[in-house]
Amino acid sequence: MTGFDGQNVIVTGEASGIGLGIARAFHDAGASVVLGDVRKDALDQARATFFDQERLAFVPVDVRDRSAVAHLVAKAEQAFGPPAVMIANAGIVPNASVLNMEVSAWDAVIETNLRGVFLSCQAAARSMFAHGTRGRIVTISSIADHIGRLGASAYCASKAGVVMFTRVLAMELAEHRINVNSVAPGVIEIPQRAPRMNDEFGAALIQAIPWGRRGHVDEVADAVLNLCSPGAEYITGTVVPVDGGMDTGWTHMPYSSPQR
Repeated sequence: MTGFDGQNVIVTGEASGIGLGIARAFHDAGASVVLGDVRKDALDQARATFFDQERLAFVPVDVRDRSAVAHLVAKAEQAFGPPAVMIANAGIVPNASVLNMEVSAWDAVIETNLRGVFLSCQAAARSMFAHGTRGRIVTISSIADHIGRLGASAYCASKAGVVMFTRVLAMELAEHRINVNSVAPGVIEIPQRAPRMNDEFGAALIQAIPWGRRGHVDEVADAVLNLCSPGAEYITGTVVPVDGGMDTGWTHMPYSSPQR
């Protein structure tokens, strides 16, 4: 996709994986991209993967910290002008049952996945409003917003919160013509990342996906770019699943009666 020339795009979180894939897609489409991540070493590694270093900036940021997020947006403005797009992608995925979860682990998820999205979107929206920018905001949620998973209570709760936050923010920013939407990935294959699931669990997941495979990072990025394109001007407050049909239902179950 092309057509983002001259636009300033901020992407938070994961200087690898989905965040890096989204940043790369916008950069390839002509945008200037500011990538923020709490891990400076990951930012340095991400920088090394770009052959063309033009129109790029890498800013360490903890999205749980309001002043750090404000600094990220200010650095983006200083480097490339007011942001036209904010992609609130930062998130963590722990795994612990409710009975065994430490309060600190719960707080870390909610503060990163939900508070971080709030602060990122708020800072970007304030900049867009101040400069009269008809911008685009996309949160990265998950089909876990409505499909529970053992050991993921905090993650699922945080993503459900992200979805409702996205809808309310879309209502509030509509009068300023700032579109707010969410992309909800399903099971996505992340290159160069150690598997987070055992073989048995992974095989069961594939059975639940009508498309019969994991998704790819570039497929999530394509959905994000589409929501930020001129053709999506009338789309706001919606959630776009990128999951191969996984949330359509119990697709791995056999027919309940003989087919006619």
